[in-house]
Amino acid sequence: MAKYERKKRDVLGSPLTKNTAKIMMLGSGELGREVVIEAQRLGIETVAVDRYGRAPAQQVAHRAYTINMQDAGALRSLIEYEKPDAIIPEIEAISLDTLQELEDDGWNIIPNARATYITMHRERSREMITKEAGVKASKYAYARSLDELRDACEKVGYPCWSKAIMSSSGYGSYFVATPEDVEKAWKAANTKARGQGDWVIVEQHIDFDIEVTELAIRHFDENGKIVTTFPKPVGHYQIEGDYHASWQPAEVSEKAEKNIYKTTQKITDTLGGLGLFGCELFVKGDDVWANEISPRPHDTGMVTMMTHPPGFSEQGLHVRAVLGLPVPSFKRDGFNVIEPLKPGASHVIKSPHAGWDAEFGNLYNAMNMYPESAIRFFGKTEARLHRRMGVALALADTAQEAKARAQKIAHAVQIRVNGSSFEPQDDHRMHLEL
Repeated sequence: MAKYERKKRDVLGSPLTKNTAKIMMLGSGELGREVVIEAQRLGIETVAVDRYGRAPAQQVAHRAYTINMQDAGALRSLIEYEKPDAIIPEIEAISLDTLQELEDDGWNIIPNARATYITMHRERSREMITKEAGVKASKYAYARSLDELRDACEKVGYPCWSKAIMSSSGYGSYFVATPEDVEKAWKAANTKARGQGDWVIVEQHIDFDIEVTELAIRHFDENGKIVTTFPKPVGHYQIEGDYHASWQPAEVSEKAEKNIYKTTQKITDTLGGLGLFGCELFVKGDDVWANEISPRPHDTGMVTMMTHPPGFSEQGLHVRAVLGLPVPSFKRDGFNVIEPLKPGASHVIKSPHAGWDAEFGNLYNAMNMYPESAIRFFGKTEARLHRRMGVALALADTAQEAKARAQKIAHAVQIRVNGSSFEPQDDHRMHLEL
């Protein structure tokens, strides 16, 4: 095919016509679902691909396919058949070599094949952050066996974190408080990782004040130059390495906020390409450490579905950037910044059961608690124990009050599967001390 030309866009066609703009999601989870919805609001044709049927984004896209995306032949055949303007990877289980070959042949990989290759693997990501981007990160070491893991933990120091080298959402991660935890950490990496678990990275535990996500957007300005725009930092906390609640704006100093933008820009400039990136950082006082980088919308960024205007959620911003559409912002201390409409928060809704045909109860009460609130269910037909099934969103005068509201809404939702009795969520794992 002819080389796809990335440039700012002034014209959009209509879906299902010869002049359509088309995106393809490789991975069709809840974040991809919102990308598809935002794209369709702009009249963009959407194709959702996943390794299992009826995935969340597949339910709302114009067309859906279920394939093994690690099968190079199947992946290439589908892309050549659909001819999308932009190919957006959302998960790790993709043939990364094939993405690079497709980009070399002229296809538009978001943000680019190299960034996808680096960020879906913790060793490559950490080496890029510290050595190419040159930003501060915690001490780290690698291990390929239980004995090496013991040595790595001793080198980094206790307490520390053991993480599967290729995974996501906390799967395969373990907090290693003492040497007695090393075997448990090795088992967690090998049995729970979404990708490669027989190789781990050990990271120093930073005693941070707050963990934040910066949702940096690389996009074209009115002159056709790629620039970076920064929504306000998003604060979040995790349970067992997985996002549980987030809020915007995060409680950081003005100096820390500038350091967040500077650190994120160094990382995203190193990766290049177009689109929204989710950069996880630790903040203590005014100091900032880079942790991880995601080359796509981030689960903690779902709060922007409430705090930003319609069309300007993280998913809407991603669509704009990917297709060369404008991303309006304000200048603040030399940075392009997007301000939230009002402080807001998100809180996950997780299943207390494993099973099928999930149903959600007590909704009249949950959805009637606060006027500036919402619930988003993801449409997952299979529930697993503690699987994320939806998210509660709330606005308030302060981020602290928004956190309390979102948590109260989320915990009010009851869930059942297979026709069982409705039960509340597992509060002892979810309670936020306010």
